Amino acid sequence: MKIKRLFSLAAILIIALMVSWKPGTKIKSSDRKTGTQVVPDSVSEPNTLTDKEVEEGWILMFDGDSAGKWRGYGKDNFPGGWKIVDGTMQCVGSGRGEAGAAEGGDIIYDRKFSNFHLKLDWKISEGGNSGIFYLGQENPELGPIWKTAPEMQVLDNEKHPDAKAGKDGNRQAGSLYDLIPAVPQNAEPAGEWNSVEIKVYKGSVWHYMNGEVVLEYHLWTPEWNELIAGSKFPEYNPDWANVASEGFIGLQDHGDDVWYRSIKIKEL
Repeated sequence: MKIKRLFSLAAILIIALMVSWKPGTKIKSSDRKTGTQVVPDSVSEPNTLTDKEVEEGWILMFDGDSAGKWRGYGKDNFPGGWKIVDGTMQCVGSGRGEAGAAEGGDIIYDRKFSNFHLKLDWKISEGGNSGIFYLGQENPELGPIWKTAPEMQVLDNEKHPDAKAGKDGNRQAGSLYDLIPAVPQNAEPAGEWNSVEIKVYKGSVWHYMNGEVVLEYHLWTPEWNELIAGSKFPEYNPDWANVASEGFIGLQDHGDDVWYRSIKIKEL
């Protein structure tokens, strides 16, 4: 009888465990904790680095609380048209489009990078436009940073007219602005966060958006020179195709509300 009773208790226990278990449940293990929850090392809160990222050499470019090493393009200070709000770096929309606002303007991180892997999140306002520059040069005499830097487009594809301008969607979110379209086009709508990455290594460049590679190209090649020659950029800078091998990371003030967070970079 005792043996039967033990088997019955064991069966009840097994059934109880099966009922409480849900498919996809994972045991989490890490020494990084948030409150009482153990957080796996592969997951980080916004504007933080995981232990693994620290070991791999990632640099946190924005901590969610201060401007840090960000400053205005051609300026020594962080412009008043940008605010640190709720863990984000926000460009406050002026409603003036590309002209931006007198107290705003594009911002850059005060350090040049050559070969790197950049990650960040962005969220755009309804009908909004912005951009992420890289390998840019600071030459106020030449003009804005876009006259020297490739740009990953940040856009509300649904309501901003630029989404239907250009060629084959090369002005939509994630694209190399006005040059190469992002394929697939997988941007989240206005008001929702997008996670993007830009990887540059010895002239090879990749754009990632929401976990997918959306384009790849190669600087300084005959194909690149031909692409730029047929674009609008030589009109503003005849040497635009000769993108520098080292430059600034920049964020664009296009006159619209846009938010950035979790900006991090690793040199390659």
